[in-house]
Amino acid sequence: MPIRLAAAALLGLEALGILALAGWQTVALIGGDTDSVVSSIALIVLTVIGAAIVGAFAVATARDVSAGRSGGIVTQLLILSVAIGAVTGEWASPGIAVLIAVPAVIGLVLLVLAVRAGAPRRRDED
Repeated sequence: MPIRLAAAALLGLEALGILALAGWQTVALIGGDTDSVVSSIALIVLTVIGAAIVGAFAVATARDVSAGRSGGIVTQLLILSVAIGAVTGEWASPGIAVLIAVPAVIGLVLLVLAVRAGAPRRRDED
């Protein structure tokens, strides 16, 4: 399997994970576990939009489109920043941070390798 397809598959799984987060947010909203209904609905909408964008990056990466790989790399860096945030602060959780960071690091490596594989070959000058 080409590297780009492995990277696309991981991006697709991340998109599904983001959709699962939106589902969790919806359950919290329905269960009354929110302070502001309007803010909760806005957050759910933004989460679904984010999942759609990551899903689009997955499709573009599978089709060998450069913008999909670039967007995927930015996504992995954002996920890593969330993992760093999970390590710090009052409710720090190193275990959760590792669970967030490991797929992001793997995705970042796969995407960088896909960028290298998709780069045009240079002709050596004689």
